[in-house]
Amino acid sequence: MKKEKLHKSVSLLMFLNVVCLGFAQSTVWKIDPSHSTLGFSIDHLVVSETVGEFKDYSVNVVSDEKDFSDAKISVVIQSKSIDTEDEKRDEHLQSPDFFDVDKYPQIVFKSDEFHKSNNGEYRLSGTLQMHGITKKIALNAKFGGIVKDPWGGTRAGLKIWGVLDRYDYGLKYNSIMEAGGLSIGREVRIDCRVELIKE
Repeated sequence: MKKEKLHKSVSLLMFLNVVCLGFAQSTVWKIDPSHSTLGFSIDHLVVSETVGEFKDYSVNVVSDEKDFSDAKISVVIQSKSIDTEDEKRDEHLQSPDFFDVDKYPQIVFKSDEFHKSNNGEYRLSGTLQMHGITKKIALNAKFGGIVKDPWGGTRAGLKIWGVLDRYDYGLKYNSIMEAGGLSIGREVRIDCRVELIKE
């Protein structure tokens, strides 16, 4: 009797495993870096903005649905690749005052959900690990659709944007202006445009 129950339990587990595998996502999308940008902006001296981007990164997306509503997204950024088109500023951003790239060489994002609302708007939520700190974040997103390219491939486009508080990740360096305000903003605005190629 016990053997029969054990046999049924094993059979049930095998069945569930097959079912789960049947529903597993299998379509992988890789980024086209020549048509993508992982950018940001931050206030400078209160009255203006400084913009920049990361040049070295990888993006992996797994999605089978035509609207990408089932997408699982992971991003790995090499923090040393920060580029604000000013060599001295970039060196300062790489230093222990900011990203401390020797100690924390990567910024990693892993999605929990790519939610599509009834009006077609998207919300990307997940965990962001930066400067040794991991926190939950949520960003706005727009899905541009899927097209066939002139070279026989299949491509998809995403736009992702939102706001981070750099103090949440220990990036608290600042200086005080003569008038008393902070020279560097606390709020970092994320602005990413991603073009993906179906493998």
